[in-house]
Amino acid sequence: MSYPKATHHLNAVSKRFRGNRRANVGIIFALSVIPMVCVAGAAYDYSRALSVKSTLQTALDATALAVTKDAANVSASQLQTEAQTFFAPSFHSSFAGSVKINATYDSTTSTVTVTGKTNVPTTVMNLVKVTQMPVAATASASWGLSSLQIALVLDNTGSMKDTDSAGTSKISALKTAAHNFLSTMQSASTATNNIRVAIVPFNTGVNVGTANVNASWLDWSYYSNSGGMGAWLDGGTWSGGGSSTNNCTWSTCWSTNNKTWSTNGSTTDKSHWNGCVMDRDQSYNAENTTPVTSNASTLFPAVYSGATPCPVAVMGLSDDWTALNAKVDSMTAGGKTNQTIGLAWGWQALTPGVPLNAPTASSGTEKVIILMSDGMNTEDRWSTNQSDIDARMKIACDNVKADGVTIYTVLVMAGNSSVLQSCASDSSKYFALTSTDQLITTFDSIATKLSKLRLTN
Repeated sequence: MSYPKATHHLNAVSKRFRGNRRANVGIIFALSVIPMVCVAGAAYDYSRALSVKSTLQTALDATALAVTKDAANVSASQLQTEAQTFFAPSFHSSFAGSVKINATYDSTTSTVTVTGKTNVPTTVMNLVKVTQMPVAATASASWGLSSLQIALVLDNTGSMKDTDSAGTSKISALKTAAHNFLSTMQSASTATNNIRVAIVPFNTGVNVGTANVNASWLDWSYYSNSGGMGAWLDGGTWSGGGSSTNNCTWSTCWSTNNKTWSTNGSTTDKSHWNGCVMDRDQSYNAENTTPVTSNASTLFPAVYSGATPCPVAVMGLSDDWTALNAKVDSMTAGGKTNQTIGLAWGWQALTPGVPLNAPTASSGTEKVIILMSDGMNTEDRWSTNQSDIDARMKIACDNVKADGVTIYTVLVMAGNSSVLQSCASDSSKYFALTSTDQLITTFDSIATKLSKLRLTN
């Protein structure tokens, strides 16, 4: 073939090759897989990094608030040590690597700044040699908090013994969360009585303390007519001061026999009492009406909780941080769930006068209830039907909010509680948690919000 003919033929073949696109789809798809994988991997890894950043920010906020009080009186190295000590139990993330934090104090503005940096190992992005994503956050805090009166209403029911996959019980996590909360509040308290906290453990009932055995606001008629009552709270063998032939629960012992106790024994021996009280008569059970002896329905019925343990005693508003922490340590889990009585006594803790004698709040004081529970309502004085108990609780929630008290609610379980959600003052104050360790970060977050006037970033 002559050179001109060969050249012409080669050009023709080349032209046909360039114009033939029958196999291009496969080539183009193959080439596009890599960037598509990178984009998908980046989105997944970026979402994990955002989650870590949110958790890091909350922990840094809480840390900045916690160390601000002493910042002016300690050295730079001591401030750094305090910040690291507080930060460690506040930050929980399975995605992040080690966190490096740095705390500094600006004496001109009386502001503490805490920065944190970590890296989040990648998954899919690792295929293109991007092995980690850096995450950083900063928190600053300074003085300027108004007075606070806070009631921690804490679930001490039997299910709080349950543990997570790491073997940590809910009651143990709650204690850690409460200790962190108290530490933040103590640090935020700039003057004596600037911040006071009450502890209200609850299960089916509330413990007001045996020291109040002679208080005028107690009603002993149920106790004496029921043989001590409460021994049937979980069924089983009667263990009260008297005797009974009727197997019944707290509610059915009261609701049968036309609103009289269905027992055939009685006792007037108050030495058997361990401090437990049940719900007041309706509608006072959902109110903070001052109890008066002239109206028995306003009094608090003393009961004997033999079969179901009474929770540890309520502690009224205090700024004795050592005693408050000791009260948290003494909490134990047992009994069934009656969130209404816990909320009612949380409200009483913020109310001047008997039974808990809260101090009169100064102008501008913010009153807050933090109600934490790990389940739905199961039993009160009148019923074991959740919807009936929830209906009473809704009334109590509405009354508390109408009194100007801010309510935070925390649910720790897989599910949703509409009554707790509606009880919160607004949607940002309801927390539905699915794991035990979230209790700690949630209480840290609430403490930060309550100290909002001091966060400067």
